[in-house]
Amino acid sequence: MANYVNPEELKKEILLSKDRDELTPRAIEIFQLMAKEASKKLKYKDEEDRKDCIAFALMDIIKYWRSYNPEKSKYPFAYYTQIIKNGFAKGWRKLHPISSTNKVSLSNENLYSI
Repeated sequence: MANYVNPEELKKEILLSKDRDELTPRAIEIFQLMAKEASKKLKYKDEEDRKDCIAFALMDIIKYWRSYNPEKSKYPFAYYTQIIKNGFAKGWRKLHPISSTNKVSLSNENLYSI
């Protein structure tokens, strides 16, 4: 578990937010910290790309934070970290789309079975 986020505090803030149907200011701070720390594990040539990817990750958190189910998982940190990672990937694909000339496509006609 990351030492920059207290898992019990995160869980408490999420449960409180779910009761209010609105993120608490502290939950927002924690999510911002999580996104910032996660971005340090990735390398960017341009600092603006890092900031944009953090923004995409935070947009996903805002969109999906209510879907955490404490009955299914005791670990909201892992759940929200995955949402953040997916947000980074979405942001990167949006900022740097792969052109169709760089894609590999396989059709069923080229696949053989023995």
